[in-house]
Amino acid sequence: MAERKPIESWLTDMDGVLIHEGIPLPGADEFIKRLRESGKPFLVLTNNSIYTPRDLHARLSRMGLLVPVENIWTSALATAKFLDDQRPCGTAYVIGEAGLTTALHDIGYILSDAEPDYVVLGETRTYSFEALTKAIRLIDAGARFIATNPDEVGPSAEGALPATGSVAALITKATGKEPYFVGKPNPLMMRAGLNAIGAHSETSAMIGDRMDTDVRAGIEAGMETFLVLSGLTQPDDVERHPFRPSRVVNSIADLVELV
Repeated sequence: MAERKPIESWLTDMDGVLIHEGIPLPGADEFIKRLRESGKPFLVLTNNSIYTPRDLHARLSRMGLLVPVENIWTSALATAKFLDDQRPCGTAYVIGEAGLTTALHDIGYILSDAEPDYVVLGETRTYSFEALTKAIRLIDAGARFIATNPDEVGPSAEGALPATGSVAALITKATGKEPYFVGKPNPLMMRAGLNAIGAHSETSAMIGDRMDTDVRAGIEAGMETFLVLSGLTQPDDVERHPFRPSRVVNSIADLVELV
């Protein structure tokens, strides 16, 4: 195996790596503090498209994790970047929350249900039958189908919640059209994030708690990958995948000294 270059920039998932159900995980504050003191480019990533970076900055700050707004990268921002590259100043019918609608407004998109260029599906806690029906009819009429991420379930204090991937499957079943998923494990999200902070994959590392999204996306983007066992993936799960992370550690606390 070719020896990798020293790590000069870091990307880390948020849920399962830095926090769990609103509580910082051991080592998270030390890791973020070390990153900020080092001056190295870094991003905190999430596939959740509900919140804007400003919202997430405030939420993390209340937990004692001081992550600047410009160091937060969401699937909503990645989706907006993708659409801006594909069809600048287009139109979209959006099912989602402020994180997604704000990101699209910021790139000059018009949100409309009148012959939109795209139907864009994101995360929301209030999926409505009326909105889904409209999305299905617009896709049948020719709108291109985009989804922020393929996550099928999301966490909550009460248990699992249906997420974007599950709702996208419903729309696909009704229309016969598969969406283009922008978020992890699509390496597009990672590459767009690296470009946003002026970093390069060959000197960057990705930290995640999921083999199927975080580690896969990092590998496909050409990054060094670290799997933490503080989230969804457990040691036995690693061997079930045809790919491996560069290193498996118990938690983010084990990586502080590498920054």
